[in-house]
Formats: sequence, C-alpha cells, structure tokens
Amino acid sequence: MAEYRVDELARLAGTTVGNVRVYQDRELLPPPERRGRVALYSDAHLARLRVILGLLKRGYTFAQIRELLTTWQSGRDLEDLLGLEQVLSLPWSDEPTERIALADLLAEFSHHGVDTEVIARLVRLGLFTHDGAAHVLVRSPRLLHAGRELLAAGVPLTALLEIGEQVRRHTDQLAAMFLRMVDEHVVPGRDTGWTPSGDEMPQLTQQASRLRPLAQSVVTAFLAKSMSRALSDWLTERFGPLFQQHYPER
Repeated sequence: MAEYRVDELARLAGTTVGNVRVYQDRELLPPPERRGRVALYSDAHLARLRVILGLLKRGYTFAQIRELLTTWQSGRDLEDLLGLEQVLSLPWSDEPTERIALADLLAEFSHHGVDTEVIARLVRLGLFTHDGAAHVLVRSPRLLHAGRELLAAGVPLTALLEIGEQVRRHTDQLAAMFLRMVDEHVVPGRDTGWTPSGDEMPQLTQQASRLRPLAQSVVTAFLAKSMSRALSDWLTERFGPLFQQHYPER
C-alpha cells in the first residue's frame, strides 16, 4: 500500500494541506500513522478524503458528513464503506511499482539533461513519488520504458515532458467526463442529496469496480482508431499516395 506525506496526499486529492488538517480536526479524516516526526497517510486516507471532498461539493456540511460517516461506521455498514474506499483507492493499473535509487536514475539519464528539477517535474506528472531522500518509486514502469525508448529514438527530453503533460491533461479530462456520465446516469439522486445506505453500498462498490475496465476499453479502442487514421495521414503527407494502400481504413 502506498504511503503519502500530507502535501502529496492533498495534491492527489485536489485539495490543500490546510484543508486536510481541518478535516482531521473535525474528525472526518482518521489520523495518519506516525513514524518519528513524519506523518504518513495511506490509500485508505486518500479514498476517504475524496469521499469527503465529494460530499462537500454536493453541499453537505461538516456535521452532516460526520453523522454520515458515523452511521456508516457500524457493523456491516463499516465493511461496505471500507469496501468502497478500497475500490476507490486501488490503482487502475496492475503494474507493480519499481523502487530505484535516485542517484542511479540521475546517472542513467544525465546525458539527456535529467536533474533534480526534472525529477520534481516528473513527480508532479505522477510518474515518480519520492521514497525517502535517496530513492523514488516508479508508479508506471511501462511509462518509464516508453520514455527510455523515445529518448533513444532521438526525441528531446523537453518535448517528452511537454507531451507527457499534455497527455496527462487530456486523460484527466477523459476521467472527469466518465465520472460525470456515471453521476448523471448511473448513481441516483443527483439533485436530491441522496447518499447510499448500507444496503446500497455493495451495489455502488460493484459499479465502481466495473467502471475501471470499461473506461480503459473505450479509451484504448478509440486511441487505436485515432492512431490508425493519424498514421495514414502522416505517411501520405510525408511519403506520398503509395502508402495509402497499406492503410485503407480512415
């Protein structure tokens, strides 16, 4: 299970460190684990924080959210809530994280201009998280491998970073679009302040689980079609009509 410092937790949830501390003070968010002077938060904290932010966005007060969480936190209701939190906090990829010494990473990519400032940019992009002072956790080894291949092919680091940030913005927009669809057409009571009861929580958890592969399948299928059309156009533009016969589907 991943661990986050408070600033990273706030960034991933889309809120501020000050808000995280307020939610803790109001007993909406469980306290972090303490390791000496360091406070560490888990994926369960991240999921709970997202639930709190969602309820606040829908107009619930701190008192109402506390009452709701207290009601959930009894018997079967607590198990159902934790089941939903687990679904929300599980990574959408089955990739195992990879722990790399920061010095090794800098040495490998130093000739491409990778320095501590670039590492910080990659952390903001979500590719890495710091694991202590001397190591990083690679969140997506596939992305790191793709970066290695593109750098080896001659793509400049600056271009890779810009493209990565653009792709991140677009995928964030896609994710928000899927969730709006679910909120409008799958989850009831959008305009009535509905919140799920203990009996309804398992169904909501199942729906959240099903959203993962469905969203990935849709994006993968459309991206494959778009790449096919774009590649055909590019080959025709660069090398002439000869290549059209190889890419007839447009």
